[in-house]
Parts: sequence; structure tokens; C-alpha cells
Amino acid sequence: MSAANLVWHKGTIERPSRAVANQHGSGVIWLTGLSGAGKSTIASRVEASLHASGCRTFVLDGDNLRHGLCSDLGFSTEDRRENVRRVGEVARLFVDAGLIVIVALISPFKSDRERVRQLFGANEFFEVYCDCALDVCEARDPKGLYKRARAGEIPNFTGLASPYEPPDHPELILKTASATLEQCSQEVVGLLHRYDVVPNISVLP
Repeated sequence: MSAANLVWHKGTIERPSRAVANQHGSGVIWLTGLSGAGKSTIASRVEASLHASGCRTFVLDGDNLRHGLCSDLGFSTEDRRENVRRVGEVARLFVDAGLIVIVALISPFKSDRERVRQLFGANEFFEVYCDCALDVCEARDPKGLYKRARAGEIPNFTGLASPYEPPDHPELILKTASATLEQCSQEVVGLLHRYDVVPNISVLP
């Protein structure tokens, strides 16, 4: 059956009702940046802080999703774009369900991130650029991926053999080479507060 013959089924419970029940809004924090820039670490700290304050959250981590939802994808340009598309669609479902979704995904291409942004309404999608120089990320190399890429074991590795395109106008830039984890996490939570997604919340120490 063609998708043109399908009709969207509207649910009984809509997002405003979920926001009232949750006592906070919903949206997606999209953390983008090179491998080793701190995306997953920041996502975990932000989620822990929000959860401790009673917010309903979920982290969509790029590596974790490639174990299941995106396990059939490689790292060609086309597969990377499909990976981002799938994560964006899942994030939209969670946002509709009333959750604050924190995506930690390299998502190297501007056009793919912009396509995901178009899935969301105003003040629902927040692009956060984890700005960290390649040499710093490579020196950190928490998963040993840069070393393996340099040895030719990982083809098309972002930042080395495949480009990363920084966002032009992200909602937030985190200088993760110089700022502490607590500072970065507080900036993300503060962003959600400024857009009235959550009340004023302090991050966990």
C-alpha cells in the first residue's frame, strides 16, 4: 500500500493534556558535535538533573541506537542521513508523548539536522553544538575510535575521512574543551527554562 493512501490517526490524549499532567512541556535537545566532544556525558547529566526534579525524560544516544533501530545502517553519507532521519522521527514521537528528549548524535550534516528541525513546532527543537576542536577530541578519544580510524580500521570516520558541518545558528554553543560538565549541563537546563519547557532547575553536582 502506498503511503499516499494512509490517513494519520489522531490520538485521544493531546500534548497540552500531557503537559498539564507532567507539569512541564516537551521538546528535544539535539546535541551535535564530533566524537569525544562530550555529547553523551552532557546528555546523561542533564537527564539525571531533570529526572531528579520530576521531569519525564529519555536519552537517545547515537551508539545505543545503532545496536537496534539503526543496526542495519553503515557509515556512508546515505546511511548517516537515514540514521539522523530515524532518530528524528523517534524523537518526535517521544515529544508528542510529553517527554523531554535528549539526543546525543554526531549528525554531521547541516541539511539533515535542519530536516529534523522541520518535524517540530516553535520552541520544540533546540540544537546544541558541542564545540570542541578535533585535536582535543582526538586526545580524549574515550572509546579509542580515533586511534582505530587512524589505523584504517574505521572508514569514513567523522572529522578525519568524513566532514563535520558545524551549525550556523544553534540555540546554544557549549565550549566543551574549557567549560566544566556542570557548567555545560546548567546551560542546557537553562535553555529549557528560558523557553518555558521546564521550571528553574539546578543540575546535580
